[in-house]
Amino acid sequence: MMKKLILALTAIAAFSGSALAADLPARAYSKAPVMPEPIQNWTGFYLFGGFGYGLWEADTFTVNPTTGVCAVCVEQRQGGRGWYGTVGGGYDWQFNGRWVAGILADGQFGNIRGSIQDQNAFAVGQEELKDTWAVGARLGYLVAPNVLSYVNGGYTGANWSSTTLVDAHLGAPIGLHTDSFNSTGWFIGGGVENSFDFFGINFPGLFMKTEYRWAQYGTTQIGELSATGLPIGNNISFHPQVQTVSTSLVYRFNWGGPPVAARY
Repeated sequence: MMKKLILALTAIAAFSGSALAADLPARAYSKAPVMPEPIQNWTGFYLFGGFGYGLWEADTFTVNPTTGVCAVCVEQRQGGRGWYGTVGGGYDWQFNGRWVAGILADGQFGNIRGSIQDQNAFAVGQEELKDTWAVGARLGYLVAPNVLSYVNGGYTGANWSSTTLVDAHLGAPIGLHTDSFNSTGWFIGGGVENSFDFFGINFPGLFMKTEYRWAQYGTTQIGELSATGLPIGNNISFHPQVQTVSTSLVYRFNWGGPPVAARY
């Protein structure tokens, strides 16, 4: 009898334990923390060089140099286009994981050629944008560890060529010319910079960037001069803006340093 009682109590205990375990909530297991994605370190100096294509256009009209009043008040838009080379450098700081801010300086050298015109004398000349320089800053976001999308802006200057003025109808010299001159202004732009791969081969520190830039310069009164340099003609009011697109190879000196963690 005692043996049967012990067996019965054992069966009841086993059944009750199974039922109780079924009613208990499932044990909560803690997951390992998700680590931020590592991002390559973009902080440091860089140099670049490349080429591009540019367009300039200028609002112009003819001004009487004595009175300062327009002699021909109908405004014209002159322009030019051409290829150029560019070199420059800068320094970037990476912060908050995916953000990059930096300072920059660069120059453009080429032959973006167009024309200017004195409407009063029907005289025209070939005007060239010879070179420009710029200093400024940029702010970018890493859309991938090796791809930076950015905007930039700053201060810029341009050097414009001298011209020999000719008759607009016959193309014959009329004894007048203009001197070269400089103008200053500001620019805004943006682009993408990414690591450079050549047929699947990656070169540490070597990048490629493509950038668009728009620059606005101040108005210059271009004087018409005689062969001896006397101001005997009109002035041409010249207010230019320049648009450029360039592609450059970039070398980043610190590439391969300790990566930082991305933040979301």
